Amino acid sequence: MSSLVTSHAQSSQGWGCDLANSYEGREQESTGTWQVQEAKARFSELLETSLRDGPQVVTRRGVETAVIVPYAEWQRIKKPRYRNVKEWLLAPEARTDDLVPE
Repeated sequence: MSSLVTSHAQSSQGWGCDLANSYEGREQESTGTWQVQEAKARFSELLETSLRDGPQVVTRRGVETAVIVPYAEWQRIKKPRYRNVKEWLLAPEARTDDLVPE
């Protein structure tokens, strides 16, 4: 399978996934929104669109429920940024965002 459905609930549980930043250079309208009925009926097209244009949001009753992303992108963003605390502490970027809960 070349794409993966990511539950919106899982992505908000601290996995550190930031799909918006991953596709920063792309046009805003390239991230499409599909109603669940349309996504089911046109699933092959949904997969192709995600491969070509990036993440595709699936809604149920108007609520964003899932995101279809290319599998290679999912592998890249789910990989931990740091292997251990020492690596995190020695990283050159500021770490204040990681310390304060949102």
